Amino acid sequence: MNDELTFRQDTRATDAQSIRELTASTGFFTNAEIDVAVELVEERLQKGESSGYYFLFAEREGRVVGYTCFGPIPCTLSSYDLYWIAVHHDLRGKGIGKILMQKSEDAIGKMGGQRIYIETSSRQQYDSTRRFYLACAYEEAAFFADFYAPGDGKVVYLKTLSMG
Repeated sequence: MNDELTFRQDTRATDAQSIRELTASTGFFTNAEIDVAVELVEERLQKGESSGYYFLFAEREGRVVGYTCFGPIPCTLSSYDLYWIAVHHDLRGKGIGKILMQKSEDAIGKMGGQRIYIETSSRQQYDSTRRFYLACAYEEAAFFADFYAPGDGKVVYLKTLSMG
């Protein structure tokens, strides 16, 4: 699979629709969450780097099949948020997410990032997501009960990048 993938960081006008379709395919996100994912692409297109949003796209045969969105956390020296990581439903379980995660961590490290934070829901639907973060050597750093809704807490994961 890796040989068939190409990666890019530049954001294109067509990415908004690609991200809408990709995030919808996962079955994980609400329409409002999908709209936010698209808004981040649009903000990057309008403002460039000053948006604070950076993207990594995985493509196969010219089609976006996975992506990450990350950026520096305002008012911190070297902490970054990984806002989004998603792989098209049809291609989950093929290692694309792990490749995207590693390449995103490399990009964050090159930008001076030392700590990466990721948040997700505590709902059962996200069990596989939380296992994925743990498998990528993230540790659970915080839990906020009932954050999103009653019975739906926020779990925050952290990875400290080794300074090579």
